[in-house]
Amino acid sequence: MDKFWRAEAMIRASAPHGVEILPVEPCPEDYLRRVHSAEYLEKVRTNAFNSLESYKLGLPCGEELLTRSRLEVAGTIAAMHAALSEGLACNLAGGTHHAFPERGEGYCVLNDVAIAVRHLQSTQPERRIAIIDTDAHQGNANHAIFAEDQRVFTYSIHVGKNYPSKKVPGSLDVPLPRYVAGADYLEQLEATLASAIEGFDPSLVFWISGADPHVNDRFGQMRLDDADFLRRDNHVLDLVKKRRLPTVVLYGGGYNRDREHTARLHADSVLRAACVARSWHTS
Repeated sequence: MDKFWRAEAMIRASAPHGVEILPVEPCPEDYLRRVHSAEYLEKVRTNAFNSLESYKLGLPCGEELLTRSRLEVAGTIAAMHAALSEGLACNLAGGTHHAFPERGEGYCVLNDVAIAVRHLQSTQPERRIAIIDTDAHQGNANHAIFAEDQRVFTYSIHVGKNYPSKKVPGSLDVPLPRYVAGADYLEQLEATLASAIEGFDPSLVFWISGADPHVNDRFGQMRLDDADFLRRDNHVLDLVKKRRLPTVVLYGGGYNRDREHTARLHADSVLRAACVARSWHTS
């Protein structure tokens, strides 16, 4: 998808002084197997899916896709370590919340957040982690993977009757009607997120931001405009900054009818986070 290189160019052109964009190497496969089965990984590598599995994933499989997805996971792990050290960091991709241990769905091959969480838990098993998902679609795979893990809180605000058709209960779901207005979306976000985070008291946050709640998105079925995105982003970022919560910001979905606008929405969320990161240690 061209949103990735477009957004990166926008971020490079506008990032505050001192913000770095660093490369990564593909995530080691033993990290992947903390979440995904060896059989599934081999099917991705060899493009061994049947027609239904291929349809549900929506991407052409093979070694190239697996490598690209491993890079995405590595970016989230690197951002996680940077956030733990510096307070806030971003992966210019990630948020693949429809990737289950045995299957991929909805353009999601490897579950970067789940792999990063399991990697961290291997050395810091008691850390409490919250996943904030403001993508237009429910984070069903994250809900499923962490359903029995009391150390992980999964929050998702999404369209109730939209993809995925079969929802998986999370720690807190906020289902909204189709074509919800921006003001109503923001009212529900502001009424539920802060209390959820306060009650769970995490020490690390993953925020799957999502560009697909936009009114011009092809698949999101929400009606947020650019001003609503600014208020959404500021609400989340103010919340984590106020509580001094190390936070990893991830893209999630975005399929705007104007492809450059998709990139712009992702880039704006990252740039807002970068501004917060700069002030993290001075506020």
